[in-house]
Amino acid sequence: MAKLLSIRDLKIDIPKEALLLADKMLKDLESSKRPVLEAVKTSLDNSLYNSKLGYLTPGDKVVRTELNVSSVQKLARVVFVLEILLRNLEIGSVNTKRELYYMCKGLIKGNSRLRALDFDDQPESDAIIDFIGDMLEVYREELNCFANDRGGQTYSQQLVVTETMPDGDKAIVDLSSLGTSPFQPKNKPQALRLKAKKKIDFCLIVESEGTANTLVTMGFTKRNNCIVMGAQGVPSNAVRGWSKLIQDELDVPMYFFGDLDAYTMQNIFRTLKAGSAASLIRNSDFSAPNVKFLGVLPEDVKTYDLPHYKVRESDPVEARALKKAKDALENDPFFLDKKNKKLSDILRWLIKEKIRCEQQSFFSVDPRDPIKTEKIILEKIKRGSYI
Repeated sequence: MAKLLSIRDLKIDIPKEALLLADKMLKDLESSKRPVLEAVKTSLDNSLYNSKLGYLTPGDKVVRTELNVSSVQKLARVVFVLEILLRNLEIGSVNTKRELYYMCKGLIKGNSRLRALDFDDQPESDAIIDFIGDMLEVYREELNCFANDRGGQTYSQQLVVTETMPDGDKAIVDLSSLGTSPFQPKNKPQALRLKAKKKIDFCLIVESEGTANTLVTMGFTKRNNCIVMGAQGVPSNAVRGWSKLIQDELDVPMYFFGDLDAYTMQNIFRTLKAGSAASLIRNSDFSAPNVKFLGVLPEDVKTYDLPHYKVRESDPVEARALKKAKDALENDPFFLDKKNKKLSDILRWLIKEKIRCEQQSFFSVDPRDPIKTEKIILEKIKRGSYI
């Protein structure tokens, strides 16, 4: 079997586990018993949070799928897709979720006996791939399946990245040599190693990729020994894995710079810091627990007289975000943990005040000073104005 660098210390013999599972299903069928597949339940009601770990972990609940009229298609699809994934592992092939979807469609369309397994759209095949990972308790990457995304656009004058290629060769990238182009790693952080040419003072993860680019264009990384990364909104697995790698390998202070609104707090920052309920078995390697919320903070609105506006509950998107914020305060173990009380207080403040203030509002503080936002960020870091 072709070997990829493992993300985890604990290695699982995936083909062996899959064979045991298939044998059990076959024996059940031969004994006139209904086969059952069980997978970790990846949802908020099965999420645990330990502040010492810093990320969401799975509880004891499982999703149990027993063979019957309504589940026969799902079980058949699991076996069908699992066979493709095992073949990839055997020959060392790698595919994206998108590619696997079209591979399945091609095989099904070419064989009339498989017609009942056909997928209407990609989310259906994605769900089967995720179920297989949760069932075997392995990462999608350990199945040689990678999401078609990349880590955040990253800039630094001090950072050097060494990538171990599949054939064992090494590629070395000095980010200071890229000019105005960002470094954007593929979704394989386990193949990367980092070092600093000189001491890096902090890493700034910016919610908006455009704002990150603006800061760098105005010389942020020239004047500061730092890393600036654009997170592209809700952080993908690649962004989260890349942030985790920076945290673990460089051990530098990490700050998140984003909007002041309910959506950013619970969907973007929490996912970056503690992972998501949908990725419970993956959060240990795809979250950055050390990252701090630098802003926009509620006190920044008054301190810097930032432009802001009222959230309209008549707007379905805003109403949904506020509702989810209320649910998070009642049910999300991350926000229920006393260590995150200050973050929960921001959610409560947002629900009460119903305002929104974007990160770009800092550019309005002194429009005649092109680096005023940089000065404010550094000022906030220096005086500890973050959570």
